[in-house]
Amino acid sequence: MSAITEASGGQPRVGVALSAAVSEGPSHAYLLRGPSGSGKARIARAFAAEILASDSADPDETRRRALQNPSPHPDLIWLKPKGMSHAVDDVRERLIKVAPHSPFEGGHRVFVIEAADVLGEESQNAMLKTLEEPPEHAHLILLSADAESVLPTVVSRCQVIEFDALDDAAIAAELAEVAAPDEARAAARLSRGDLGRARLLVTERGQRIRAAVEKMMGATVSGNLADSPWLTVLNLAKESGEKAGERVQGELDSEKQEGIKHTKTEIDDAVRRETRRVRTGVLDLALSLAASWARDLAATAAGAQAVLFNADRVVVLEEQAGEVDLASARKAVVAVNDTRQRFQLNVNEELAMEALCFRLEKLLGPV
Repeated sequence: MSAITEASGGQPRVGVALSAAVSEGPSHAYLLRGPSGSGKARIARAFAAEILASDSADPDETRRRALQNPSPHPDLIWLKPKGMSHAVDDVRERLIKVAPHSPFEGGHRVFVIEAADVLGEESQNAMLKTLEEPPEHAHLILLSADAESVLPTVVSRCQVIEFDALDDAAIAAELAEVAAPDEARAAARLSRGDLGRARLLVTERGQRIRAAVEKMMGATVSGNLADSPWLTVLNLAKESGEKAGERVQGELDSEKQEGIKHTKTEIDDAVRRETRRVRTGVLDLALSLAASWARDLAATAAGAQAVLFNADRVVVLEEQAGEVDLASARKAVVAVNDTRQRFQLNVNEELAMEALCFRLEKLLGPV
């Protein structure tokens, strides 16, 4: 079984297309495009491994090294954004200047650009010459979750491979080794096709986020908001953001020690962007979980437990739904999603969460 076939269990159509590309001779540029968490990075790594192994003197060893994350293979260059975007200097130094150089091993060199949708316009334009006149040995693989953010001039020079959102069964199967069956099924449904979110939900941090949201929603149903349960959710988001910022700070400090120059402003900006990205991501996840809980209250009130997102919380939902009106539960879903959309407008997060909880209390709480 090839690495591509093994990696693309949830995306069989993609696996067939990329396996054929290796057999026929890979093109110089690909854009793997689809929803977040649909397996693009894992399949890209497998695709890169098969390209590098295709003319290697020791294909198994080449494939083994290329599949490691991070990979020690000298001809696999993987670019990740620093914070919320790619630095144009990183694109120039690690892609544009390196691409013309001959491979260290075999006949191929592969460049993977993760989150190509956050490449700035300057970075994308800088790549055009490499895309237009690529060295024969160079192959670019761009990953994007946003169809509108990659410039048409870049897209037109790539073979586009479309990914679908993963279904619940595929995600649950991915989680089988790290979570109990009920927990894996619930995480799959709650992730809405995003494998990354599903994996987060079965970690200790993800379980804390989920528990905080469930406590918050339970407080709105019982009409007991005296402890301000939304603050626990906000604090978890803040904590997650700070840890992510510390990680980026450490990575950039390490690069400085290795001779890669970064100004203090560049480092501070990257840390601030990553801190905000992760914090807002956790808040978005929390609101998605809150909407799912309200939706499950409606489903439980209607006697439709078979379609619950929180399939491992049936007993708690049945206890809460006994006092909830079906129409009000549906309005609660709308209220949560309205707040989720408002968060994209840089509203005051604490005030927005507080207002949401009191609105949900009116809808779901005791009469």
